[in-house]
Amino acid sequence: MGLCLVASHALAQGGPPFYTNDPGTPGHLNWEINLAYMPFFYSNQSVSHTPDVDINFGIGDRIQLTYENAWLRVQDPSSTAKFGLGQSNPGVKWRFYDGGESGLSISTFPQFFLNNPNNSVRRGITPASDTFLLPFEFSKKFGPVHVDYEIGYQFVHKGADGWISGLVVGHDFTSKLELDMEFYSQGAFHPSVAQPTVDFGGRYKLRRPVILLFMAGRSLEPARSDQSYFVGYFGVQILLPPKSYKPD
Repeated sequence: MGLCLVASHALAQGGPPFYTNDPGTPGHLNWEINLAYMPFFYSNQSVSHTPDVDINFGIGDRIQLTYENAWLRVQDPSSTAKFGLGQSNPGVKWRFYDGGESGLSISTFPQFFLNNPNNSVRRGITPASDTFLLPFEFSKKFGPVHVDYEIGYQFVHKGADGWISGLVVGHDFTSKLELDMEFYSQGAFHPSVAQPTVDFGGRYKLRRPVILLFMAGRSLEPARSDQSYFVGYFGVQILLPPKSYKPD
């Protein structure tokens, strides 16, 4: 028997392994824990999350508390690899409009990206500026196809404000396998820059409560110092407690 390892109110396709988030939440007093290796390769450097830790907790049916951080590996051709703690990423998601399994659902997911009291900024591992991100997420099912869209504004302290935009389109091919395609972009206003990427990935339900997460892609522009020639996400999702997620 296949397993449907998502709560009945959290059926969208966004979220890990993708950059685009969706309006789904774990459910009341449920946990969603994502552990992954995330590489970002550019022409002149590489940045890898080794690992990335993303912890989510549900309060009620429509609210999610989030904390994410990563141990970073940064390397360029002229120096040895540097390791350090990334920025802390706390946030709260609120699905304020719920259209059910196939209808339109909308959420907002304000998040902070904050430097920790360590030497990661001085060593060039994390940016010197802190950021507040205010995005909105939309999901809708069109027949057998799930569609998620996210758009947001980044308020940057001591830096140029920016934006994000992402689209995920996917389909459940079996009770265990879901495959998706994502277009994602982020950028700044002054100066005007953008980093558009395309990627393919999915989720495979190994057994309750573990889901395999995988994604690979690259920039839509030629590779250079600010455009990746490879991005990825390879990890697992653990849903707790297992009894909260219904069998299919």
